[in-house]
Amino acid sequence: MRDRFNQLSGQTRFVVSRIFMHLSGREVAPLLGVLNQAAREAVDSEGDMQVLGEQLARVCESLLEYETFWQSAANEGDVMWDEGEAGDYVNELFTDSAGRYGSAIAIASNSSETFAIPMTRNVVVMLTVAFEGEVPELEDSLADIAVLRAGLKALVNLHYRGTLRAIQIHFSPAQLGDELTSDHLVVQKSPERVVVKGVPNETG
Repeated sequence: MRDRFNQLSGQTRFVVSRIFMHLSGREVAPLLGVLNQAAREAVDSEGDMQVLGEQLARVCESLLEYETFWQSAANEGDVMWDEGEAGDYVNELFTDSAGRYGSAIAIASNSSETFAIPMTRNVVVMLTVAFEGEVPELEDSLADIAVLRAGLKALVNLHYRGTLRAIQIHFSPAQLGDELTSDHLVVQKSPERVVVKGVPNETG
């Protein structure tokens, strides 16, 4: 009812959504190269939304290519009608994501002294976006594979529609050679809160 009233009054609808994905397998390590390249481009762009959107689309497309290695997913978010409130929530999620799994934006350095690099079997990716409008594919639980696939494609479409207002990409390990263990995954359990019709719902 509140959504309908705000729409009729002409207010702008903002959605903030965060998606957690865990990928596992010996073949997932190259994904870190894509993520680190996206991080470099994001830093070099100094926050340019067009560049950030391009990197988000690239990461989502890579995640879709790695579907065979998806292990689990969770998402949370909320619908807001105040831009400042949405911005505060984005900042809150940024701080939380940065503190999880030892995640960071790290640019790997080349060293002639490194002859053998351990390959991680686990990669966690955290995507946080804020956008205008309504995207049903991102406003429900993404725990199902088919729904998650649709959600990632929806993120790509948001970039091309030009309705993204904030983009954050966190991942762990931060660089090739680091390892994310099963113990780390247990300690830093992802949230299970999802948005259903604009109202936060606790699942599990």
